[in-house]
Amino acid sequence: MRSPLLRIRDVAEGQWSLVTLQQARAAGVAWRSLSRLVEGGLLERVAHGVYRVRGAAEPDHLGLRAAWLGLDPARPAWEQLDDPDVAVVSHASAAALYGVGDLRADVHEFTLPHRRQTRRDDVRIHRGRVPREQRVMLGGLPATRAGRMIGDLLADHVDPDSVAQITAEVLERVLDYPRVVAESLAPHAHRFGCRRGDGLALLDELLRRAGSQARGALLAEARRA
Repeated sequence: MRSPLLRIRDVAEGQWSLVTLQQARAAGVAWRSLSRLVEGGLLERVAHGVYRVRGAAEPDHLGLRAAWLGLDPARPAWEQLDDPDVAVVSHASAAALYGVGDLRADVHEFTLPHRRQTRRDDVRIHRGRVPREQRVMLGGLPATRAGRMIGDLLADHVDPDSVAQITAEVLERVLDYPRVVAESLAPHAHRFGCRRGDGLALLDELLRRAGSQARGALLAEARRA
């Protein structure tokens, strides 16, 4: 019979060297064996009910990955990714994953189409459905498309100047198309003194706030589309 450590490694191999308590139990690893591996320095507890196999390179955004696994701890990552209702990294957490802006990302944010309970203070669940065309895979995690993320941040009343900077970085780094961003901004245009539904006008305002030198070219591209 394979040792507890090898069984855990098998599970963690496709999960950034992470394994949940429920997954370990399903692999036949008892709590006592898991505790011994932690005490022996072979496993590291990184979040409630989530462990990392020591010796492997630590993944980026470790806390975010552990929080994502912890939302559905019994299912392996590959199975969750095949689910159309998978938890999607969103809002400030998506911005951190894209590497844009400077929003605090100490609270891990996800969007789900159905209610999901969590006792963790550092996890925030947004209720909503993210269609496949509005999500991408970033570093092995499902995340909202950059244009959708910008609209989500405004809907969540994040500081407009911070959102403006994120918008400029997203477009200047070609993480999404100006047209897509303008469409995502359209529902929020009236709040900023623009004509209702005029996403182009709000895009212009955000790029102006950010001092984007590519403002004219980006707006022209959005209008052409």
